[in-house]
Amino acid sequence: MADATPAALGYRWPAEWERHAATWLAWPHNPETWPRRLERAEDACVGLLRALQEHETVRLLVGDEALEDRARRRLSAGGVDADRAIEFHRIPTDDAWLRDSGPIFVTRGDGRGGSERAILDFRFDCWGRKYARWDRDDALPRAIAAALGLPRFRADFVLEGGSIDGNGAGTILTTESCLLHPNRGSGRSREAMERRLADWLGATNVLWLREGIAGDDTDGHIDDIARFVAPGTVVASV
Repeated sequence: MADATPAALGYRWPAEWERHAATWLAWPHNPETWPRRLERAEDACVGLLRALQEHETVRLLVGDEALEDRARRRLSAGGVDADRAIEFHRIPTDDAWLRDSGPIFVTRGDGRGGSERAILDFRFDCWGRKYARWDRDDALPRAIAAALGLPRFRADFVLEGGSIDGNGAGTILTTESCLLHPNRGSGRSREAMERRLADWLGATNVLWLREGIAGDDTDGHIDDIARFVAPGTVVASV
């Protein structure tokens, strides 16, 4: 779907608190990410699933049968019923940072007539090629769109989900240190990125912070420091 931008076709990026079908997670499995701490990362994932399944469906990415079996065992040991409100999808990942590598969902329609969903597929390259492998993570939006039978818009530039935050009404928060970093590609001026955010996410207003957390591998993702919790309310850590 390359003939028109998502915004021109009427799609909107909804706020995170709006009604949604499920939360997507990826089971942690990469020992290079979690040296001597993989079981602790799994414990944290069990806690997330325990909390989420009380309220909504969780769609959990596991790369193969062996990883699904391990996830089921760890969930059972943590007191989580793996057959209640958890859907397993055997889609391989390089890592567990699905907020950054996974798809961004957009919608159009008022909901009463059956709102339409589509998937935005931005390039992912491990936060400016900081790590060795990202091909499976970069393919996640395509695989998830196929699994759900949804239309997909493929972008020709890098954008991680954690680098932006939106209020569902056209305002987006981000940082210069990440979105304008040359390791994400050339031509990333504020004006150019604002045009991209308008075309792809329907942004009418972009609020720029200068930097994120010092030393962050993501070059300063906004989701570490400031988030919308209502259309006109931001919570920020100082």
